Amino acid sequence: MKPDDLVVTPRGLRFQGQLFPCTIGKTGITRRKKEGDGATPTGIHRIVGMLYRPDRMAKPADWALPIGLNDLWSDDAGHEDYNMMVRAPYPHSHEKLRRADPLYDLVLLTDWNWPYAVKGRGSAIFMHQYRRPGFPTEGCVALSRQNLRRIAPRITLQTRLIVP
Repeated sequence: MKPDDLVVTPRGLRFQGQLFPCTIGKTGITRRKKEGDGATPTGIHRIVGMLYRPDRMAKPADWALPIGLNDLWSDDAGHEDYNMMVRAPYPHSHEKLRRADPLYDLVLLTDWNWPYAVKGRGSAIFMHQYRRPGFPTEGCVALSRQNLRRIAPRITLQTRLIVP
């Protein structure tokens, strides 16, 4: 492991010698991820992007990109844009990146099933803000707003999310 890796442990997310409380998917960790199963996929996942809400926070890192009004994420396993950022109008199944709640105010994108997605293997495995401590995700890794904002500026494109 590298010093700037993010490592999911039973006690939280380890990063640069610190431990941060985190939550994972509602059905736990899996080696056989499928779209909609609510599980966090095991493996070594590169951080490939950072998105943020410019109307709610300052740019967290030089390489972070703003989330626009029409930004979506395709979760339609039958479409060629599956597991890719798309823009509205988009008639296929998708998730809005610009949400009313704060969960996606800051999002770290992983390379799970990306850029060449296998249909149905799962989409949108992100790191983002959790609803509240201990509340599971649909498969992402989530942290408190404060901890996510503390970690984001220290992440590089060499940082990996390791889920054992």
